Amino acid sequence: MNASYTTLIEAGELAQRLHDADWVAFDCRFDLSDTRFGRDAYSDGHLPGAYFIDLETELSAPRTGRNGRHPLPDPAQLAARLERCGVSNHTQVVAYDDAGGMFAARLWWLLRWLGHDRVAVLDGGLQAWCRAGLPLDTELPPPRPSTYTLSLRAARVDADFVASHLDKPDMVLIDARSPDRFRGENEALDPVGGHIPGAINRFFRENLTANGRFKQASVLREEFGSLLKGHSPTQVVHQCGSGVTACVNILAMELAGLTGSRLYAGSWSEWCSEPCRPVATGPA
Repeated sequence: MNASYTTLIEAGELAQRLHDADWVAFDCRFDLSDTRFGRDAYSDGHLPGAYFIDLETELSAPRTGRNGRHPLPDPAQLAARLERCGVSNHTQVVAYDDAGGMFAARLWWLLRWLGHDRVAVLDGGLQAWCRAGLPLDTELPPPRPSTYTLSLRAARVDADFVASHLDKPDMVLIDARSPDRFRGENEALDPVGGHIPGAINRFFRENLTANGRFKQASVLREEFGSLLKGHSPTQVVHQCGSGVTACVNILAMELAGLTGSRLYAGSWSEWCSEPCRPVATGPA
């Protein structure tokens, strides 16, 4: 089997392999304020052969008002969707977006949750592809029926786990939202502002350089090391507003060789939906 890409892939490398039979690319573009944006942008131009996959209807389950803004999808339904695009247990999957990996990393994490290691995010996203002078396409790729066997991993925790580990030394809770939202200021997406008590803030964009690519692994290792303060990566739980941008922090830690952290997928939008759960405001 050819070499696997399990964290990032560069545009030039992807261009050389994009049409290989055992490679599948997904366009994950999305806009939280315009749910049609991703599909429209995909129709205007996408990587040749890439399939579009939608954050709200395919990478998330229906909302109940108590399970967060982007609940995890049913694993079997997600696997069936991926199968229709040619994904098997041996496929190299590549996810991309135009937003610093914030949506592509969601698909990356979901596939790892399903038990799939051969998945990578296009470093620098669509912008890096276009800067390299590589082509876009408007044709829709045909269905490529395949078979995928689930092997779910223990990569997530729920609200009860987080609540039972507050103020305990065996959990490091990292919030990927912007600093102002973490402090409880300028909250426009959720009905309550603030953060989970004891959480520390690592804005997901801090993992990126000015050109939208991920920082070098050594830099990320040092920066996350200062947050962990000697704790094992396996004690880290990531969250954000709805379990999307937290995946960027998980990807950054994996890139840095800090493996084994987990996702609280319900994140702040689920946490704050129950008035009995504690809320903190201001800096950590």
